[in-house]
This record gives sequence, C-alpha cells and structure tokens, in this order.
Amino acid sequence: MTMREGAHAIDAPYGPRRMAYTEWGDAANPRVALCVHGMTRNGRDFDVLAAALAPTHRVLCVDVAGRGKSDWLDDKAGYMVGTYVRDLAGLLGQLGVTAVDWIGTSMGGIIGMTVAASPEAALRPLVRRLVLNDIGPFLPGRSMMRIAEFVGRAPGFADLAAAERYQREINAPWGALSEAQWAHLARHAVRADTAGGYRIHYDPALGEALRQGPIPDLDIWTLWDEIRCPVFALRGGESDILLPETAAEMRVRGPGAEVFEVPGVGHAPALMDQAQIGAVRRWLETPLPAS
Repeated sequence: MTMREGAHAIDAPYGPRRMAYTEWGDAANPRVALCVHGMTRNGRDFDVLAAALAPTHRVLCVDVAGRGKSDWLDDKAGYMVGTYVRDLAGLLGQLGVTAVDWIGTSMGGIIGMTVAASPEAALRPLVRRLVLNDIGPFLPGRSMMRIAEFVGRAPGFADLAAAERYQREINAPWGALSEAQWAHLARHAVRADTAGGYRIHYDPALGEALRQGPIPDLDIWTLWDEIRCPVFALRGGESDILLPETAAEMRVRGPGAEVFEVPGVGHAPALMDQAQIGAVRRWLETPLPAS
C-alpha cells in the first residue's frame, strides 16, 4: 500500500508553521483512522499498523508540533495539549474529515481523550472510536520522572548504527522487535545534521518543562467520565505508565474500556506485532453500539 506525504499550514497560535503527516489508503474513504504518537516520537512509528489498516481505512499519521517533519515552535510554552488539539482539529477540517477512529500512543492518547471529552460541539464528535496505547486517565508522576531523564538529552550520532543502539537502549520496554523494525524506528527518529552525522528528530526543548521540578501525578478521571465513544486500551503487561489498577478502573468507569494486555512489554507496545495489530483491527471492525 503506497504511503503519501502531506502538510497542513497553521497560521496561529505560536506563529506560521506547518504540520507534516503521512497518509495511507484511499483518500476518498470516509472511514478515517488518525494515528497520534507519543511525546518524543513521530508519525512514522505507525507505518506497519497504517499499512495493515489501509484496506479498510484512510489512515493519517501526524507529526505533532516539534516532532518529525513538523516545524518547531519558536515559543516553547506552546508545547501543550491545547495546541495539539487545535492543530489536529485544523488538519481534519482542512481535509474534510468529520469523524475518526483515533489511535493514540501515550501522549497521543491523552490528546485523544481530551478531544473525546471536550464540551465543544466542534470537537467531541471528531472521535468516533478511541484506541489508547498504554495510557489512561491516571499517569504516575514518578514514571514521568523516569522519562524526563532522557527527553531532549539525546547525544549526536556518528551514523545510523549508533542511533539504532540508542533507540534500542531507551526504548527497550517496547519489547522484542525484529532487526528491521528497530532499524525502521531508528531511521525515522533522527535527522541528518550539517556535520555528516545525525540528531534526534524532535525539539530538545520538549524536555525542559519536564525538569522544572517534581512531576505531579496526572489525574484526568473527570475527562474520562465525560467520554461517550467506545474505547479500546492496550496495556503493556510491565508498564509503569498505565498501571494495572488504572486499567481495571477504566473497564468499569466512564465509557467502560475494553482492555487488551500485551505480555512482556512495558511502555509502550510498538504496534508492529501481528497480535497487537490484529487486536486493534478486530476491535475497529466490531459494530458500534446503537445510539
């Protein structure tokens, strides 16, 4: 299935800029999946999943502001969920998309929950179904402190082999991936620099706010309780981000999520394994409940 690249022009806030995305499947297909990555990642993380969904969906995989091929913000204070919500809503509006099956890994899931629970009439209907990849309405601050230690602190890399070694180290919780999969993730996680080497492919300023002091727990259960669309949550069996007790409460509270646990994986499942992809595809094809 052929991948296409596009960009959405944004005028405000935080200045004129562009948001990059990749697209898979039939552009005329009204069934759209929107894939939104984690804090330091980019839309190319979803290539394998997008190719698998392309026969049934038009698949959009975005680079959120400051990541991948999207522009960095001049005002670093703009790196926040509200900005990402406006950017993504603007992209969907430009493309004439009125509802999506939202697939969000970590930060991408937080953005998705925010949209799905929004009181704004123009936002809430955008999320037809919500897939959360190792994220929920409670995020332990102590676990975010672990992540904060490496965000924005990646060294330069002499070659792609060095970049891949680094990716394997910091993303070891993703589980057992093939050589080709690690190479793919590493290649798209870096950009060439002027010295002939490579740099990490996100704005290093993303880590600055995380290290201003102790990170409190993120508790957005009030948002969770406002979500009305069906929710499917994947949980890494060894995750310290989506805790077992949080997943258990997600099953019975608010929209009542279906939870799929991935053994031997931490934060977060890479969505490259056929079992993970198959679980997502099967759930997306489950008929929606009668309204």
